Amino acid sequence: MAISDRAGKPAGPEDLVDVAHLVTSYFSVEPDPDDPAQQVVFGTSGHRGRATDGSFNEFHIAATTQAICDYRREQGYDGPLFLGRDTHALSEPAWTTALEVLAANDVTVLVDSRDGYTPTPAVSHAILRANSGRSAGLADGIVVTPSHNPPSDGGFKYNPPHGGPADTDATSVIAARANELVRGNLEGVRRVAFARARAASSSYDFLGSYVDDLPSVLDLAAVKAAGVRIGADPLGGASVDYWGEVADRHGIDLTVVNPLVDPTWRFMTLDWDGRIRMDCSSPSAMASLVARRSEYDIATGNDADADRHGIVTPDAGLMNPNHFLAVAIQHLFGGARPDWPVGARIGKTLVSSSMIDRVASSLGKDLVEVPVGFKWFVPGLLDGSFGFGGEESAGASFLRRDGSVWTTDKDGILLALLAAEIVATTGSTPSELYARLTEQHGEPAYARVDAPADRDQKARLAALSPDDVTATSLAGEQITSKLTEAPGNGARIGGLKVTTESAWFAARPSGTEDVYKIYAESFRGAGHLAEVQAEARDVVAAALG
Repeated sequence: MAISDRAGKPAGPEDLVDVAHLVTSYFSVEPDPDDPAQQVVFGTSGHRGRATDGSFNEFHIAATTQAICDYRREQGYDGPLFLGRDTHALSEPAWTTALEVLAANDVTVLVDSRDGYTPTPAVSHAILRANSGRSAGLADGIVVTPSHNPPSDGGFKYNPPHGGPADTDATSVIAARANELVRGNLEGVRRVAFARARAASSSYDFLGSYVDDLPSVLDLAAVKAAGVRIGADPLGGASVDYWGEVADRHGIDLTVVNPLVDPTWRFMTLDWDGRIRMDCSSPSAMASLVARRSEYDIATGNDADADRHGIVTPDAGLMNPNHFLAVAIQHLFGGARPDWPVGARIGKTLVSSSMIDRVASSLGKDLVEVPVGFKWFVPGLLDGSFGFGGEESAGASFLRRDGSVWTTDKDGILLALLAAEIVATTGSTPSELYARLTEQHGEPAYARVDAPADRDQKARLAALSPDDVTATSLAGEQITSKLTEAPGNGARIGGLKVTTESAWFAARPSGTEDVYKIYAESFRGAGHLAEVQAEARDVVAAALG
């Protein structure tokens, strides 16, 4: 990936989205139902697109919401639906459209009592709380968000009664029905005027319900007693009001670093490619907070819907997400949660660092490796068989202190506050603790790069079998496994993972670009990692024929 010479520098006027044009395009552009790029497509985090190029418009949201209403009727979900949105410019128009369709379908809709923004984890928390102890009248939810994507983008995701991201069993049905409705010029979509829809909705205190419940999952008393100085940057996202309430309600020394909300995100530093992107795991996007790291004992960032976390320490700056996941697991399973089930397992995606494998082994805990996507952790978090589920893209959640479920979706607020708990209870920063892990287990080099691939090559990569890989060695080491299914649950990974004694790579096709992604790691240093990356391209090319 070519790094822009403007990466990490403040955004300029030329980088800002035209909000008026964007919102107008949402209402005025009608998508071409025969163009695959303009159809409803659910990825691992819902449908995403742009109003200006016909991939996220009123047609899409009206049709998708009607499809969700049809789906929930078929499934017998007749409880309330929690509806939240983030701070992207397209989120409020799409939220409005969704509310109009939901009301017309006689769905009881619960919206934020403050008419504010709602983080994804607060919606998951609300669903689980509403469904606790119930087998009928089950609640579900919709979050209008494209997560960390640029200001030009819109996103729309559905969370069923289990509170986590919808599985493909649901999203494939919803997307197919939505595209059918778009092709039919929205015939079959029920809708009422916004004033009527808003009057029919009910209020729910997402913020108070979530923030007041945090002591059940975190040792905030220890954070308060230790006087940990926290700097929390919501990056202009949905957690903006939550952080101040966390400080006030729990007596924590916490400063909201940037309380501004602006749909252009003019206050951001540019990401690696010179674009505005609220990626709290990116050193470029987080540059302004990293520059202030000496002001706090721990500093944190969240993306626009607060399902991801970025951890900044005064001694090391922004931590690699894999490093913090390893530290979090060591802390939680190493004695900080004595009331968790003894057999609670650790969940990780197969492109997360093998440092997690080594930490789990040293703790005597079972590790479950699943495909990319947080949905794979949902059943285990729900029934308590997973104590922790995390993915390399800075998304994770874990159980309450008593071993019961907290959220079944990624929770960036939770992980950010866990970093403060770690400082309070250990007296060390997470980066210092990670350095100790490397002394014990070795120091891995990890990176992700892209390689070109057309649509046909990406389809063949997703359909590979282990027998398609003829290589027997990788970067001077014997290949120990060739995986096209995740070892933790047997689900197809949509690509390939190859491992050796001290290294691995995984190749997965991009869902939005003509590239495939190569994730790789080596415990033999950066030089060996480069060899792994180079040979990975050859292995994939040979497998694709």
